[in-house]
Amino acid sequence: MNDQPGNGADTGEQAEGPQLVVGPQYICDLSFENPLGLEGMINLQQGPEIGFDVNTAARAVSEDTYEITLSIRAEARVEDKTAFIVELTYAGAFQLAGVAPEDARPVMLIEGPRHLFPFARAIIADVVRDGGFPPLLINPIDFAAMYAGQVGNEDPDKT
Repeated sequence: MNDQPGNGADTGEQAEGPQLVVGPQYICDLSFENPLGLEGMINLQQGPEIGFDVNTAARAVSEDTYEITLSIRAEARVEDKTAFIVELTYAGAFQLAGVAPEDARPVMLIEGPRHLFPFARAIIADVVRDGGFPPLLINPIDFAAMYAGQVGNEDPDKT
């Protein structure tokens, strides 16, 4: 076995450049509502119209550790009736190293949610299925475009 750098062996040295280290992930809040009960599941002849709302947030926990949250709300409607509502706030602890302060926010609000999303998607699919409906499989989200939209909508007078 050859322990020279570049062959994948751990040399004990820190990798250079920016790093995002993913720590523990957890459910902060989870809610599922089936307001029509069995009637809604039986009368679900056509596919429901589903509306989504997705939000991200980050807050510093320590000098280099941040809690990043991904909030997803989905509401399924058939005609004028709500079939189900699912709300999930999923979070994770992330450490940033080698990232300039002016670059920290986009890294946190793009890369953090990108790491959290597959787990949040699976939780929502399972909860909706366990609520008596076909699993809700959310398409991938472009968090870079979402961040660009948030930056473009900010008040320039706010600091």
